[in-house]
Amino acid sequence: MNNNREKIVVKTSIISILANIVLAGFKAFVGLLANSIAIVLDAVNNLSDALSSIITIIGTKLAGKAPDKKHPYGYGRIEYMTSLIVSAIVLYAGITALTESIKKIIKPEITDYSLITIVILIAGIIIKFILGLYVKKKGKEVNSDSLVASGSDAFNDAILSISVLLSAVIYMLFKISLEAYVGVLLSVFIIKAGIELIKESVDNMLGVRVESSLAKSIKKEIAKEKGVQGAYDLILNDYGPDRYLGSVHIEVLDTLSISEVDKISRRISKVILNKYGIVLHTIGIYSVNTKDKKVIETRKEVSKIVFSHKGVLQMHGFYYDSKEKEISFDIIIDFKVKDRENLYKEIYDEIENKFKGYRIDITLDIDISD
Repeated sequence: MNNNREKIVVKTSIISILANIVLAGFKAFVGLLANSIAIVLDAVNNLSDALSSIITIIGTKLAGKAPDKKHPYGYGRIEYMTSLIVSAIVLYAGITALTESIKKIIKPEITDYSLITIVILIAGIIIKFILGLYVKKKGKEVNSDSLVASGSDAFNDAILSISVLLSAVIYMLFKISLEAYVGVLLSVFIIKAGIELIKESVDNMLGVRVESSLAKSIKKEIAKEKGVQGAYDLILNDYGPDRYLGSVHIEVLDTLSISEVDKISRRISKVILNKYGIVLHTIGIYSVNTKDKKVIETRKEVSKIVFSHKGVLQMHGFYYDSKEKEISFDIIIDFKVKDRENLYKEIYDEIENKFKGYRIDITLDIDISD
């Protein structure tokens, strides 16, 4: 699967490189002939796109390296670094275009558009739109942030070229030069896109919350397994696009033997790997009491106290031992709560006062996944 993904990314990037080099050549030629700063900048922008695609290929090749002793989780995260570089190139292109456009406003120059200029601009717009659609589609297919960023940049370039085309037509018809002003407007648009792409790349490098639909789907799949009462605390560590290693807690009845629990955990690991391509390296166990009336009543009392506090999202892993006089469970508190530790202490104190003589063990879990 990874080999096929790499081939698609490389092939798409090569197509993008060739298309941008051809476009840059034609635009630079007519831009210099027409003395049009807008068309020349458009050509430079195409060259920056070709450079972005080259960086994408390098990043994909490096990310495909096999894991080794120093990097046992592989090199997948290199793609996020290359995506950041591509995003920076987009931002640089926008800033450069803005600077040159402002210079053109301050010191206007006479342009000399011709029919061939118009034809090349129209052809460039059509090619860029098609290229953008193709690259972005392939990027989403193989979950490549670099390709998606390149596809978005191609759309931005097409829009920029439309503005250049319109300013050329207006100048030819009415002798009114608008290309510098249009350049400023579109430069701001490109800069905004570059900033957004950088933010997305940085988020991926820092680590972001797992997509809600994926987390819920995995936990639902685990809960289907015979003997599992519930799935909680799913943690997925991202080591590159579609490369997850994770852990999860499951609730099972306290009447099961170690052998039975082992079989359940092995089946879960196999199912999740086959269906999602995700390696669950750790499956923790919560022991659930059998259907005892005292347990059910106690859980209801504890639950009432816990959820009387605003900001508590979940309570799970409940276990009650009347013989050892012990109550244990986990709670998840919303990140929106300013002082989560203080809220935890309030809940702990209330439970301790309610059940005097019992050893209370409450774990404060982190709201990692939905």
